[in-house]
Amino acid sequence: MRSRRTFLASLPLLAATQLAAAPGDFNGRWNITVEKEPRGRVWWLEIEAAGTQTMRGRFVGAPGGQMDVIPVLREEGDELVWIFERAGKKLTYRARLTTAGTLEGTFQTEGSPTALRFTGRRSPILRDHDDGSWIPGKPVELFNGRDLTGWSPRFPGRPMEWFVEGGLLKNKPRASDIATNARFGNFKLHVEFKVAQNSNSGIGLRARYEVQIYGDYGQPPSLHGNGALYSRLPAKVNATLPPDQWQTYDITLIGRELTVVLNGKTLHDHVEIEGLTAMATDADESAPGPLALQGDHGPVEFRKITLTPLVKRR
Repeated sequence: MRSRRTFLASLPLLAATQLAAAPGDFNGRWNITVEKEPRGRVWWLEIEAAGTQTMRGRFVGAPGGQMDVIPVLREEGDELVWIFERAGKKLTYRARLTTAGTLEGTFQTEGSPTALRFTGRRSPILRDHDDGSWIPGKPVELFNGRDLTGWSPRFPGRPMEWFVEGGLLKNKPRASDIATNARFGNFKLHVEFKVAQNSNSGIGLRARYEVQIYGDYGQPPSLHGNGALYSRLPAKVNATLPPDQWQTYDITLIGRELTVVLNGKTLHDHVEIEGLTAMATDADESAPGPLALQGDHGPVEFRKITLTPLVKRR
């Protein structure tokens, strides 16, 4: 029979073993908030088959804006490690599970003396669906045609680099993304925009999911093309009009269920969004979020942005 002293002495060791990640604990989808991220953006991570030889993962964050399959992924003791390479340098991410069930980790570029710290939380389950039980509320005009009332820059420390001219909302070169001060849950959105050939912008739904704006008239649909759920789902067809013509988006977002109509043609029909895109600056998917416009990739103009909140039928 074990003595009381021996039993008590074993408790710290038992507690320590409970902190270590068990096989499969890293599995799932994670929304990641980064301390001092230069553009204020958040990341997304998906891990499958952790603890096995076939572990695999996908990542939205550095090194680029797209969703990348993780090329080097392994577990080192209680750490999850994933590595990319850019410009001949390794980008290394390390994360551990905490007792609260979160990820705590660091990101460091080879040769850099500093590292970014991050915290990951499991992506929540969103139970709202486009099931016919949602009815329109009162439409909100997000752009008044006169000034930038209701909008703010999204990048930390950046000034407002958008302006209104002739009743149109325009961006300066390499402008900071902007977002509404108001936050929204489920909604229908009508947007009228104009974009030059090969110019690039986007609409951030709840500042989490980007519907791409791109001047790709005459080109095949792609993950980065007009109407794509950026880097996740290409449009079914290319419905882009010739350059410098006014185009219209009609978008419905309920929970993670997305329908996108461009110039009268349906590009996405009740598709399920897997997770955050590169434009995301708000990691809390369970809460309402702002509408964001991308400004740093090329010139774009908007003349109408109308959001109609959707409310549950009683």
